[in-house]
Amino acid sequence: MSEAVFKHYDLKLVEPTFASALTDLIIELDHLRKKQLGGSTHPKVFFQLKHIFHTLESIGSARIEGNNTTIAEYIETKLSDIKVVTPSIREIQNIEKAMAFIEENVSDYPINRAFLSEMHKKIVDGLLPPPDGEGDSTPGDYRKVNLKINKSSHKPPEWLAVEDYMNELLEFVNKDDSPKYDLLKTAIAHHRFVWIHPFGNGNGRTVRLFTYAMLVKAGFNVNVGRIINPTAVFCSNRNDYYNFLSDADKGTVEGLTSWIEYVLKGLKDEIEKIDKLSDYNFLRKEILLPSINHSLERRLITDVEAKILKRVVDQQVISASDVKEFFSGKADAEVSRQIKKLIDRKMLIPEKEGTRKYVLRFDNSYLIRSIIKLLGDKGFLPVRDEV
Repeated sequence: MSEAVFKHYDLKLVEPTFASALTDLIIELDHLRKKQLGGSTHPKVFFQLKHIFHTLESIGSARIEGNNTTIAEYIETKLSDIKVVTPSIREIQNIEKAMAFIEENVSDYPINRAFLSEMHKKIVDGLLPPPDGEGDSTPGDYRKVNLKINKSSHKPPEWLAVEDYMNELLEFVNKDDSPKYDLLKTAIAHHRFVWIHPFGNGNGRTVRLFTYAMLVKAGFNVNVGRIINPTAVFCSNRNDYYNFLSDADKGTVEGLTSWIEYVLKGLKDEIEKIDKLSDYNFLRKEILLPSINHSLERRLITDVEAKILKRVVDQQVISASDVKEFFSGKADAEVSRQIKKLIDRKMLIPEKEGTRKYVLRFDNSYLIRSIIKLLGDKGFLPVRDEV
């Protein structure tokens, strides 16, 4: 590969023609953005699924950067009381925390320098800077050194120009354009951020969360029954990701258009796929019941526990009377004891605080292993491992 060089080109919108594939993608994604899911999956169950996707997305984002932590290794830290974790685990935990920060704040605040700085601080928190780790010696601050990007023919701008380029990018992101440009701007801004490489380290992890924040800001509302998983687009095939970025680095309309089409097609496919999980009949039949059977086969749960959990899956919400038949000839106290045991094992959770109605809990129990396996088998996950 020839020596990397910096080549300036102006930041601007791409205007697709009416009959182009890109226009079709924008129209289809805009339909998905406005679509009211109205799914039949209980909110407590759906948001546990969302948490799983956040976890897998965080692993995927770290993996793009060379983190080889397996799903099983990371899940183990959630199932145990491990206090001291490896830097690789900490890197993934940081991404999860940054995603939570976005969801809690992006609706109320602009995606500006302060917002970006806080995201970057969370991403590199507690990690040593290179060459010893994946942190940054100046968390939240733009770099004060010149950089090269591994295996790229593009050289990021001199550090003295970073602030001006980033000011231009953030102004571009926050400009009050017509909503029809939101998705174009999201894809263009992702590339431009990578092109600038504003931080000393952590740019890849930050830009993928930057993209997530822009999608939530654009109306893909993750707080009302939707899961957005943009990292799946980028980590499913790292070579494609870097090749399309390289095409856009040329600064041509053709190169930038091919990058935008790659991003938006990936997003459309992911959103359409994951939206199926809001249909409880699909979720029950294809994921939840098979996961209970899988857990039973591995003796992670007992026969009686499996019967109770299957009843919960069938009804979504149960009370003690709904499972009393599994305890023929035994006192009501035994039913209550079994339910409490499942609550303690984090397999049931009260539907509301103080009530005696319960829904399935799997976000922090051994059921999570089986559910991740089933989601992977059905092609829902951005990364795959044995769990």
